[in-house]
Amino acid sequence: MLILLVEDDPEQLEPLRAALSKGGHLVDAIADGETAQWYAFRKDYDLLILDWMLPRVSGVELCQIYRQAGKVSPVLMLTAKDTVADKVMGLDAGADDYLVKPVDVLELLARVRALGRRSPMWQGDILTLEDLQLHLASLTIERGTATTQLSSREFQLMEYLMRHPRQVLSHDQIEQALWSYGEEPESNAITTLVRRLRQRLQIVDARDWLETVHRVGYRLNPPG
Repeated sequence: MLILLVEDDPEQLEPLRAALSKGGHLVDAIADGETAQWYAFRKDYDLLILDWMLPRVSGVELCQIYRQAGKVSPVLMLTAKDTVADKVMGLDAGADDYLVKPVDVLELLARVRALGRRSPMWQGDILTLEDLQLHLASLTIERGTATTQLSSREFQLMEYLMRHPRQVLSHDQIEQALWSYGEEPESNAITTLVRRLRQRLQIVDARDWLETVHRVGYRLNPPG
């Protein structure tokens, strides 16, 4: 899933971003509400995770603005506030769920999986293209009797390709989809990643599905 994570405490932001990324999610990690608001209206996020107390624009205000604009992706609020009145305020602002700090990573990942199923972009736990399956929970690809495990970055690329089958995706599109806010990939990062993914696809006899379109980008194009 593509997730917008907003947390102003760097000691919490980075561990949460890392845990979500390791789970195969694409994460834009932002430290203030104003910047997060700009991103929220320029990308189609599957899920927003918002800290309640943020500089410039609070998480509650951001949630309200997001809902007033007609955005329907799930919102998970993170906060140290744990009274019933606080929970009601967050839910009334449009949040779908509420997690009290300090955040337990395993619980967060479970909440993310549950909320992901409410996303308008949710397609189920398995993406299928012809006879190839991508298992979102286990980060594996399967074809026939063959299966192989993907790294989190390989999985992110495979998911992105499978959500845009037979479509030529440019280097810029892939970079924007896979690298988070503030990240600067190395010049050959995408080429290296594509090579690694082809090696994984070879295990399930689908290496030729991932095509290079000269001077343009890449395309997942199953034969026939």
